[in-house]
Amino acid sequence: MAYFKDAQEVYETIGKLFTDLAADEEMGPKFRAANTILQYDYREPESKITLRLQEDGPADVDFGETEMEPEVVMSMEADTAHLFWLGKVNVTTALARGQIKASGPVAKILKLVPLTKPVYPLYKEQLEAQGRQDLVNAA
Repeated sequence: MAYFKDAQEVYETIGKLFTDLAADEEMGPKFRAANTILQYDYREPESKITLRLQEDGPADVDFGETEMEPEVVMSMEADTAHLFWLGKVNVTTALARGQIKASGPVAKILKLVPLTKPVYPLYKEQLEAQGRQDLVNAA
């Protein structure tokens, strides 16, 4: 069974995580140092989250269609993304198994990977604060 019933739930959970990170005084600049536009292209349910991660600009986050042109695209099931942000999916293994597909400059993708680990507990805390214990327990 899928964790999310529709794109709106993806945006309210994973999307909120990215919006909060963009505004975070400590984490935001670290992600913007990647100097790229990153898009997460999810399926089941179909949804897209696009992030402008550039040192000299705002950290924009768009849900759904966007004017931003992504340089890096990460494609996966929304369930895989959810489990990833809970720290339950190893990105290298998921890429090797085809659970996550990445396109764009490898160097930029690799620059983002070490930044994700400190986000795992933040995502869990956010879900708990949203009363989404079902999503925390589903993992």
